[in-house]
Amino acid sequence: MNDCIKKKQYIKKKWKGISITYNAAKQIKKIMTQNPNAKGILFNIKQYGCAGFGYIFEIIEKPTNNYLSFELDGTYIYSPKEAMPFIDGTIVDFVQEGLNQTFKFNNPKAQHACGCGHSFRV
Repeated sequence: MNDCIKKKQYIKKKWKGISITYNAAKQIKKIMTQNPNAKGILFNIKQYGCAGFGYIFEIIEKPTNNYLSFELDGTYIYSPKEAMPFIDGTIVDFVQEGLNQTFKFNNPKAQHACGCGHSFRV
């Protein structure tokens, strides 16, 4: 993940922010070209799974002032302020593992992840 660059906008000094790798930015751009109304990707959490929380990663068309934005090379990830205590410092990457391709979230706040990797606990 050495190719990761973090650019922050609209962040209060108490947050480290969300980092985006170049691979993730490239894939997000590809997804956004399929939806001309997309402004970026929403990165959020919800109560989910055996470990407690799961990630939400979906297209966002109308971000509000309640979101912090993180940008790399014209690619935007938006996260609600209330999610930051759970995801602050996370590195978003896009990896290929064999025939599978997926977004990976390296979250320093996660103390435990379930066996399948879909949920985490802080």
